[in-house]
Amino acid sequence: MKTIGLIGGITWHSTLDYYRLLNEQVQAKLGGVHSAKIILHSVDFAEIKAPTLREDWDEIANIMCSAAKTLETAGADCLVICANTMHNIAHRVEKEISIPLIHIADATARAINEKGLKKVTLLGTKYTMQMDFYKERLAAQGISVIVPAEPDIEFINHSIYEEFGKGIFLPERKQRYLSIIDSLRQQGAAGVVLGCTEIPILIKQEDCPVPVFDTSYLHALAAVEFAVS
Repeated sequence: MKTIGLIGGITWHSTLDYYRLLNEQVQAKLGGVHSAKIILHSVDFAEIKAPTLREDWDEIANIMCSAAKTLETAGADCLVICANTMHNIAHRVEKEISIPLIHIADATARAINEKGLKKVTLLGTKYTMQMDFYKERLAAQGISVIVPAEPDIEFINHSIYEEFGKGIFLPERKQRYLSIIDSLRQQGAAGVVLGCTEIPILIKQEDCPVPVFDTSYLHALAAVEFAVS
């Protein structure tokens, strides 16, 4: 089994899910008492949040590249960045390491195509929803994306950075998210991508009438497939 390198702490709440998912899936594939071989580099989210809010992607890239190289040196056979937004600089990280980077949008696109869907809602930070790095990755696989209107984008972004990042998941936020999902479903979205690794803590498949794509789960699954191949 290969060793999975994780850049976590973005946030630690979703990193907990990654650790659980990776181990659950390894045990499901290999049986017995098998568990995943993992090396975790957990960053201080406060040091990530500040440059993200001012869109200083150079500083973010420096932090992510340093963490990635540390993991490779420690013996990781692949790299998983445990956050959607940070994949904005994934191409820069890839240039600094010789091990494969398992891209979260690629894992998500495969799952959407397996369902035969061509148009989906994308929810995440405003950077994930408004910038092209994620949408272009899905478009390359024949998938078009609908994002919410500006007020809803601001609401979602605020809830992620000011609540979910602190471990606060309120029932009233869930209802607003479900209302946004339903509105975009009526605009033709046949599924919803939970493109922030904290959103799946709040929203589950049973909450929605359309397929839900939990990016944390799909990313972890892709990493396990690599590790046990």
